[in-house]
Amino acid sequence: MVNRHLQRRALLAGMAAATLVPSMARAEEYIDLDWEDLLPDEQSTIPNALLSSLAHDERAPLTSQQPESSGVRTEWNGQIVRLPGFIVPIDYTGTGVTAFILVPYVGACVHVPPPPANQLVFVTTPMPYESSGLFEPVNVIGMFGVSSMSTHLAEIGYALSADKIEPYR
Repeated sequence: MVNRHLQRRALLAGMAAATLVPSMARAEEYIDLDWEDLLPDEQSTIPNALLSSLAHDERAPLTSQQPESSGVRTEWNGQIVRLPGFIVPIDYTGTGVTAFILVPYVGACVHVPPPPANQLVFVTTPMPYESSGLFEPVNVIGMFGVSSMSTHLAEIGYALSADKIEPYR
């Protein structure tokens, strides 16, 4: 009986300690993802050479030009990942970005039609990130998962709760 109580206390103490570990410490171990990793096996990305030639009709909203997504991948749900990309700001606190869409190439969702939903990640961060602009490449590290959502810019297939945002190197 005493042994069971000690095991229970040890388990509860371990769980409590795990919640006290800063999220940054958990972000040290992560899975490196690339944008192609987010696509189902049968789908390929849009080649960079074609991105600049995409039709851009000033009268039609870019969201209406978003290609359909062929699905998402769930292998990394709940995992800590690192994904590079570019910031399209959605929400600010002061001058820092607290919510944004991470996109695979410059101008996505802003100057050219958005990529499919499985190539967009909605990122939230508790600490505002002082972005230098839309053309700044970053790495985002945090908890990743499938999350279907819609914004005024695009349909989005994934979400990432950022523990760390750093300039891409």
